[in-house]
Amino acid sequence: MDKTAAPMPWTGERQIAQMRRFNQKLAWLPRFRIRNRLTPRLIQALLRGSQLGAANKLRKQGLQAQTSVVTVQGASVPVRIIRPNGPVKGVVLDIHGGGWVIGNAQMNDDLNAAIVNACGVAVVSVDYRLAVDTPVEGLMDDCLCAARWLLSAREFADLPVVVVGESAGGHLAVATMLRLRQWPDLLQRLSGALLYYGVYDLTGTPSVRNAPAATLLLDGPGMVEAFRLLTPDADDEQRRQAPLSPLYGDFSDFPPALMFAGELDPLRDDTLELAARWQASAPVEVHLLPASAHGFIHFPTAMADSVLAHSHTWITQCIASASSEPAR
Repeated sequence: MDKTAAPMPWTGERQIAQMRRFNQKLAWLPRFRIRNRLTPRLIQALLRGSQLGAANKLRKQGLQAQTSVVTVQGASVPVRIIRPNGPVKGVVLDIHGGGWVIGNAQMNDDLNAAIVNACGVAVVSVDYRLAVDTPVEGLMDDCLCAARWLLSAREFADLPVVVVGESAGGHLAVATMLRLRQWPDLLQRLSGALLYYGVYDLTGTPSVRNAPAATLLLDGPGMVEAFRLLTPDADDEQRRQAPLSPLYGDFSDFPPALMFAGELDPLRDDTLELAARWQASAPVEVHLLPASAHGFIHFPTAMADSVLAHSHTWITQCIASASSEPAR
């Protein structure tokens, strides 16, 4: 497992000091704690209100988003597609975060537009259903439908594909890849996976179970109970089964991966343990970000900028490498 011996930009003293100052502001914010259906509905309404005018923001970058409903063998799911202005070198399948209960494909427009412009790829973001009304297995079905469609679509035929998932989207991304083992030809089309601080064990890894009360952004001590509320009909033995808990899956024939987690994130062990298991099958580059909480790629810090720039470089190299080599 490559933990990268050379110092990375985000290990500099100034970047760490800036992140620590930002953490002081985070400490005043309420923790992400959703225990009912009303709160996520309210947050979702506020999110949609904040997204008015999104098309204009993309247009200023010379981009536009296309929303389509894609179908595979009777299953369907909306997707949001942003294409580059020039040649399409590859495709990113993006799965957003939001604790399974909030969010939509549009919320990642800024991140995805940056990927499109930096890497020359198209981004297909999945607008999966949310767990306020749908069992988590339904969300997994939506993401699988989108992946199967993308990997079979004529438009993207022969193009390298990288899967990107953040937080709950990391969980759904790896679960989707595990389920693609039913279609080996589709799984082999994946050229890489970029995963930010995902959830990979729904019974709770040690860092989740031992999370102190003073966690930032997330309600650390309440996470195990939140996982149980997400899967009310399962016991811990069932929750520990893949793909529901992707950590316990079979990663043979998986592509290379780049993974990030925050040192202060209760979910840090999820990423570290996943990386240790994945690296038996494919190269894994994993980074534990100093002084960083969950969600750090969205923070207005130099560290976040450095992580995203490194991610863009990795995607570009992954796409270039896949384009120059025979299919796996």
